[in-house]
Amino acid sequence: MSDTLFAKIIRREIPADIVYEDDDILAFRDIAPKAPLHVLFIPKKPIRNLDAAVADDGELLGRLVLAAAAYARQEGFAEQGYRCVFNTNADGGQTVFHLHLHLLAGRSLHWPPG
Repeated sequence: MSDTLFAKIIRREIPADIVYEDDDILAFRDIAPKAPLHVLFIPKKPIRNLDAAVADDGELLGRLVLAAAAYARQEGFAEQGYRCVFNTNADGGQTVFHLHLHLLAGRSLHWPPG
């Protein structure tokens, strides 16, 4: 496994406020939230970013998105709305190079983002 910040969280070397986990996915609250609900959903498999994902990762990526949607529903944000975002590489805003989905909710989210 790679040695990113997220890999260390998966291995429990760094603490995190974990809100969801299964065999392949881990989700935890962002330490610098941009919305009242800001949770990161990551695959335990070390995929650098969305651009590095391959066809064999399709099922895992689908499950990642569905896990985020289920968590948004569980937390009561489905009706008012939420946003799911993948940042890819530096110009896309990626700062940790382990694929992750940002789930944001709890405030009005405008487009395009600021």
